Amino acid sequence: MARIVQIIQRREVFQRFIFRIEEAALRHEKYDGAMSEEITRLVLQRGDAVAMLLFDPALRVVLLCEQFRFPAYDKGPGWLLELPAGILEPNEEAESCARREIMEETGYEAKALQLITRVYMSPGGSSERIYIFYGEVDLNRQTGSGGGLAHENEDIKNVLMPLSEAIAMAHDGRLEDAKTVIAILWLECRQNILAATDSATPRNLLSCSG
Repeated sequence: MARIVQIIQRREVFQRFIFRIEEAALRHEKYDGAMSEEITRLVLQRGDAVAMLLFDPALRVVLLCEQFRFPAYDKGPGWLLELPAGILEPNEEAESCARREIMEETGYEAKALQLITRVYMSPGGSSERIYIFYGEVDLNRQTGSGGGLAHENEDIKNVLMPLSEAIAMAHDGRLEDAKTVIAILWLECRQNILAATDSATPRNLLSCSG
């Protein structure tokens, strides 16, 4: 059931680069059916984004990116391992953006992309949603230079990592980027399901299924 939200006022209080901060005065319906008092909320508006988990199933290796992230510097380490990712341009489709960013940041081309999920990363203060995709790549066939765009001051390093190591890092906290942890744990579950299905399926049925 849709609940009531009354927007009393909204205004932009900051704008620079891709970041906008909007201030809104509003009231919303509470769980008891009454309306809340007027409250003020600030929202970081930066559009939607994409992130891509790239996996070479023949090598059982994932392709991650390492780059400097200033917001993560004070608490350390600053340089984070992440999925390649980027921000959607106006009116751009998520999958088109994903393919563009994969080439710009890694220099590889993914095969068919599968949407894993779409999530809000910090809904208490930001409207940003991230579309997380899965795509298979041949890590022996790099067709571009990758590394990001110089005019955006990107300095991105490809990191090839065995899937088993990436899973271990997701479990023990060495991966600190949320979207990357989500995607790696999804791939772990997927691999476990495929392994269980393969072991439980007679070989003659497997050959028929293609």
